[in-house]
Amino acid sequence: MLPDSVARQIIDDHARRPRHTGELPGIVGVSRDNPGCGDQLTVWADVQAGQITRLSFGGRGCAISQSAASLMTVALSKKTLAEARELAAVYRGMVLGETGPDPRLGDLQALAGVSKLHARRRCALLAWDALGGALAGASAQAGEGSSS
Repeated sequence: MLPDSVARQIIDDHARRPRHTGELPGIVGVSRDNPGCGDQLTVWADVQAGQITRLSFGGRGCAISQSAASLMTVALSKKTLAEARELAAVYRGMVLGETGPDPRLGDLQALAGVSKLHARRRCALLAWDALGGALAGASAQAGEGSSS
């Protein structure tokens, strides 16, 4: 587990300077809202030959939702669909408090503390929920079926 001060630095950095933002031309985005916090995110996933070649997001929201989305795009870019789904499951388990931080998550471990803040879990999972929809759509377009 990351020290609290390091986790805060990672979250603040990604909230202030999010990575991989903006619409991907020609890619259908999947949007999700969190009315309780006012978060709204759209995720675009360009999947080619079973690999995420480009991943981006856009929207507005709290520091947790924005940093979680930014960290997600960094962690999953260039991953295969199977790798992305596995990492998503590990991340979801950590955020829901079902499992502890896992070294495979890298900087995503900074969001481990959200598991103690039930109202913020939705913020940390919003982009990942949109990603699930985006990957399901990409798989269906490729004729691979969906296993989200």
